Amino acid sequence: MKFLVIASHPVSVLKFRGHLIQALKNKGCEIHIATPLLKSYPKVSKELKSLGYITHNIPMQRTGTNPLADAKTLKSLYTLMRDIKPTYVLAYTIKPVIYGTLAAWAAKVPHRFALITGLGYAFQQVEETGKRNYFQKIIHELYRQALSKTDKVFFQNPDDLNLFKQLKLISNKTPTTIVNGSGVDTSEYNIAPLPVSNKQPEIRFLLIARLLADKGIREYANAAKIIKNKYPEVNFDLVGLIDSNPTAISQQELDEWVDQGLLNFWGRLDDVRPAIAASSIYVLPSYREGTPRTVLEAMSMGRPVITTDAPGCRETVVDSYNGYLVPVKSVDGLVKAMEEFILNPELISTMGKASRKIAEDKFDVHSVNNIMINEMNL
Repeated sequence: MKFLVIASHPVSVLKFRGHLIQALKNKGCEIHIATPLLKSYPKVSKELKSLGYITHNIPMQRTGTNPLADAKTLKSLYTLMRDIKPTYVLAYTIKPVIYGTLAAWAAKVPHRFALITGLGYAFQQVEETGKRNYFQKIIHELYRQALSKTDKVFFQNPDDLNLFKQLKLISNKTPTTIVNGSGVDTSEYNIAPLPVSNKQPEIRFLLIARLLADKGIREYANAAKIIKNKYPEVNFDLVGLIDSNPTAISQQELDEWVDQGLLNFWGRLDDVRPAIAASSIYVLPSYREGTPRTVLEAMSMGRPVITTDAPGCRETVVDSYNGYLVPVKSVDGLVKAMEEFILNPELISTMGKASRKIAEDKFDVHSVNNIMINEMNL
């Protein structure tokens, strides 16, 4: 029984789907991984092969809608499936879902599944304004065509599912299941002691994200400026990298924040645990998520969370129990929540323990994967 997983980037395969793929292998599946850029990440490619997975490099542009490039992706995936004849296909992120599912249908793959891990640029402002630009209309129609060819679609929060139904991208005839994100391995992301300074709890905020506007990077930097003017001893850390996405933060902006002493920039980290361990409060002011993996990792390591009352994000925080929910794009809301921890540092420990409990009870990766495997009738 062959199981093909289609991804848009090799690094995401083990980082976000590693436990699921291993569980599929344990069920007796022969695992095939299709992703672009394998040659650019030889270490990842070698690790995938060492785990017994068969890898396939495919042409795919992660961003943009170049018809010729996307047609090449579709043809490559179709040819691959006709060649290896998988019984199951699971695709996640936008282009693998669209072109992987369409190719699987054309190649007559018996069981076809899609995982919606977030909406991104193709849905920006659509919910608020009810309007779609030309690019978004094309993407949404492709989504509609692809999802109609699936056996089941997995969503990571109810808001995304409701929006897809509202926009008529998925019909009521297509089975859907909501899962609690990608889950987190609570043994790998274990509780870390809170940082201290002069025997007192250190107030150190952290944000880990691709450096995109819709991750709330600018709101985080603006909140840092206000807080540091009032509490200069408080620190703000940032982990991530500048992306090719149209909403990416510029290098100049980032350099200005660092030069002004607002943010301590760690760059991109293969392992974010040292950054989380060095922090006391995790912040993600995102405009919308599937279910934010970095928040789950921080929760699992015993950190309270400040995030937005936005789809995906709100699934992770019980307000005033393990952190605070603030309005989207609200710098004032961020500042107010941050001050709660600065003025009441005892909350860091109590809310951090609550975060760990939620991670264990709701977001354990093995529980999430078991639901997906059962829903795929494996």
